[in-house]
Amino acid sequence: MQKLGGYIYKKRKWVLVFWIFVILLLGFFALKLPTVLSGNGFEYKGEYNQTRKLLEQEFGHSKSSIILVFEKDKSVSDENFRKFIQDIFDKITAIHDRQQMILPFEQDGMVKDNYAYGLLTFNKKAESLGKEINQLKDVLENKKGLKVTMTGEPIIVQDLNTASQEDLAKAEMIGLPIALIVLILAFGGLVAASLPIVIGVVSILCTMGTVYFFSYGADLTIFILNIVPMIGLALSIDFALLFINRYKEELKTKSIQSALEITVSTAGRSIIFSGLCVFIGLSALWFIKIDIFQNVALGGMTVVLISAVCALTFLPALLAILGTKINRLSILPLADEQTSIWYRFAKIVMRRPILMTVTALVILLAGLIPLKQMVLAIPGTESLPPNYPSRTALEVFKDHFVAKEQRDEKKVTMVLETKGSILEKNNLEKVSEVIKKLDNDRLVNSINSPFSATGLQDVDQLYQVLTIGKNAKMAPIFDYYIRDNKMLIEVYLKTGEHSSKARQWVADWSNKDLGLKASFGGPIKFEQEIFSEIFQKAPYGFLLIVISTFVILMAAFRSILIPLKAILMNVLSLGCTFGIVVWIFQKGHLGITPVDIALILPVFVFTLVFGLSMDYEVFLISRIQEFYLKTGDNSEATISGLTYTSKIITSAAAIMIVVTGAFAFTGVMPVKQLGVGIAIAIFIDATIVRMVLVPALMKLLGDWNWWFFGKKNKRLHRSSKKPA
Repeated sequence: MQKLGGYIYKKRKWVLVFWIFVILLLGFFALKLPTVLSGNGFEYKGEYNQTRKLLEQEFGHSKSSIILVFEKDKSVSDENFRKFIQDIFDKITAIHDRQQMILPFEQDGMVKDNYAYGLLTFNKKAESLGKEINQLKDVLENKKGLKVTMTGEPIIVQDLNTASQEDLAKAEMIGLPIALIVLILAFGGLVAASLPIVIGVVSILCTMGTVYFFSYGADLTIFILNIVPMIGLALSIDFALLFINRYKEELKTKSIQSALEITVSTAGRSIIFSGLCVFIGLSALWFIKIDIFQNVALGGMTVVLISAVCALTFLPALLAILGTKINRLSILPLADEQTSIWYRFAKIVMRRPILMTVTALVILLAGLIPLKQMVLAIPGTESLPPNYPSRTALEVFKDHFVAKEQRDEKKVTMVLETKGSILEKNNLEKVSEVIKKLDNDRLVNSINSPFSATGLQDVDQLYQVLTIGKNAKMAPIFDYYIRDNKMLIEVYLKTGEHSSKARQWVADWSNKDLGLKASFGGPIKFEQEIFSEIFQKAPYGFLLIVISTFVILMAAFRSILIPLKAILMNVLSLGCTFGIVVWIFQKGHLGITPVDIALILPVFVFTLVFGLSMDYEVFLISRIQEFYLKTGDNSEATISGLTYTSKIITSAAAIMIVVTGAFAFTGVMPVKQLGVGIAIAIFIDATIVRMVLVPALMKLLGDWNWWFFGKKNKRLHRSSKKPA
């Protein structure tokens, strides 16, 4: 590492030229990234997807559809309302002449009072309809007293993309200026304070440019736009803070080259270990075979790698060129460490370690109380800000045209498949038996099938009607429910949306032997598969994070107790975080409308924060270890380590809280919850855990902190209690 520092110093101009070329190249592709992002990321190659394809290929179901919701004032006549609707569809026909459309007047129940709706169906996935949606926007025009709004999955997907980009811009407008203020307070000067911002922006730009190329081999979700800046800006600024602080400290007594070499070999080493912890934490998401988790793993691991490389090459090259000019444009005087508030605080903690430990543990355990009431849900339309027309229109459509017991979130779609024609009498009897079993289930509210559609429950009578006595009246029923050896059945459950009972119901019925092949689909099946995949695979990721973190920290500090304490404290602080998030969002405190917790939150916050918080652990313990190896005094080493790193850890945490917490002011609910969750976790970790609990336990355990398989870390010499 010291040789790397020396090499970068000597080749500093060439290193900068290389980075300028990389920034320009990847920056070009970063600007194109939003054009290749689509969907909410909840794609899973399971039975739900297979059933959906079966319905599209065999039963002619469209891949996606757009709902047009029409509304009129009471003063507008029905005739003018009808003309307005017809004109809209005439314009749509002009631009989509091959498009299948269902007008409000073609079927019963599509016009009610002052509302009506029509359907446009497409043989493209929702995320691939950008061109068509833009064309529709051009022809949909409101008139006085008459209004038309688009909604449905394709519109929701596009609006989520738009909202995510707006949220990103809003978060940056809030986060970056405050981050700069925190950096000025940390370094006292504009030059030093601006460098971490530069490193953060460069890391994000290069990551987004790199991620663009991943779109050729993977479907990328719109949440990439939020996740990459959230992780990248916070982490790269953290790295730069640590690096610049150490460089400025060494520059007081050494030449520019020597200061850079020592900084790379000390702070650079810490960056590698902390970056490795974050990288492995995010890699745990690979176990979960759902697009959004794979995307976050891909984008997150990339931004960690690029942030670390940027901090270890680009930043040293900049510092080598700046040299002592790093202290230019000083605004605030910096206090001496030995007289600072951090030194006094460290002495207080070390004097009362038992009291500090008990107090910290009581606070953390109190935060766990609401955790047991957590209700998880897959983000849907409610993820959009309430003022988005597509969300409002969907709510209007449901309220006026869909009975509560017949809404999609309560529906399970079943395709029953027999050997030979489904219309053979013995096969109809098998189907009838399945329907009777379903009907007797206490959670089933109603069943749509050829039996219910014809009003005939007797197999013989249905057989006669569907085969011998088939007429024009029966043709639509036959076409909707029957294909060769397959029959479509729609089961509506009594449970509400996001119900664990509903998910358990579809899981149980999927595993039952029904005497014929049954494929399950619908929103409840979709949720059940997503939940099952996460709950089955997340423990493997958890084990990977815990074991790898333990090994990394053990290798870094040659200690058993230090990594063990770090893991236990991380788990406790994250549990406290989730409890507070439940209290805020689910219980509806601090002005928040009560809402379920996004399913992605616990997994993302755990994998992200577990690694990110190790930054502080590595920063703090590395410095304590330095002092301990020089003095052999655990208590003094802890006080000195806390004194020299507290300002940097606090500043880094403040920036991370600002950057991630800025997403609390955004409109997309899962992103809002994620930003708040990470900000709370970092605050707890950097204050209660890192500043109080860690040093208190270091004091209580004494030299046992450095026990390593029968040995304790050997100190270099006893005489100096402060490193040169």
